[in-house]
This record gives sequence, C-alpha cells and structure tokens, in this order.
Amino acid sequence: MSRIGKKPVEIPDGAKIAVNERTVEVDGPLGKLTYEHRPEVSVSIDDEQKQVVVGRLDEERQSRAYHGLTRALINNMFLGVTKGFEKKLAIVGVGYLAAIEGDILQLRVGFANEVHKKIPKNLKVACPDQTHIVVSGCSKQQVGQFAAEVRAVRKPEPYKGKGIRYQDEYVKIKPGKTAT
Repeated sequence: MSRIGKKPVEIPDGAKIAVNERTVEVDGPLGKLTYEHRPEVSVSIDDEQKQVVVGRLDEERQSRAYHGLTRALINNMFLGVTKGFEKKLAIVGVGYLAAIEGDILQLRVGFANEVHKKIPKNLKVACPDQTHIVVSGCSKQQVGQFAAEVRAVRKPEPYKGKGIRYQDEYVKIKPGKTAT
C-alpha cells in the first residue's frame, strides 16, 4: 500500500472541500481550486474527524501510482488555499532588470529588445527591486510553471553566472579557456 496515499489529509481551519463524483473542489481564504481525479482512486470526506481519505479500487500498478499522487495533490490544494505558494527569482547581470506594468512582466536581460511575459490572472507577481521577482499564488503547479517560464527566458550561464535563477539556486561557475 502507498505510504503517502494511506495517510489521511487533515482539513485545515478556514478551508472547505466538496467532492462531486470525480471532481474535488477546495475553497479557502486565498482562492478556489478544482481537480478531477482518476477513476482508479476514490476520494471520501470524514466529517467527524475533519479528514479526507483517498482509497484505490484495486492493486494494479497504475492504481497504486495514482493513489499517492491524488493524496499529494489534494494536500497541496489545501496548502495553496490556506497558506499559498511562492517562488523567488533573482536576476544576475550588469544592466539586467525586471519591471511590472499592468499585467505584463518586462524583462531586460541582454537581448536587443525587452521580453514581455503576460502574468496569468490567478497569480501575483511582484518586483521588490529591479533584480528580484516574486511569483505567488494558490496553485503550486501554476506558480512553478510561470517561474520556470520566466527563468527559461535567460537561463544562468556557467561562465559568469549571468541570467535569471531561482533565489536559492547554486550555479557552478566553470573556469574559462585561459585557465590551465
């Protein structure tokens, strides 16, 4: 049995969950998320203990895989609507900067033109200063996806370390061709 899948998910204070056939809806102070789980697993709510229990219908390999996945996704939905998720990016390089104008993230990262990225509606993007970007929201997948797209505009290069990187990312700097 899946170690992750068999643990029940605690329903935190301020969050509500509704299960309608295969659709799971979680509502909280930071937003509302929906997820349609696979038919190999079942989701039920235990109201008296304030828990969500995920079970599987058989012992097939796919069912065991989706069992733990569904439990982890529901747990992340609760974390997202109560606490939220956040990714921090740092811009390294002379003249490299970021700014927000309306719902557009403007990046000046060494190209001839500025790069404009449209900010999704359900995400909050902030620039505390010109060299840092903070992406936050209630969906872990959307926060990570948008942060990865921004990082992909100019990945950190290994010789000087210039580019866009995650705040805690370590970039190993290679010696140049003159080093012996």
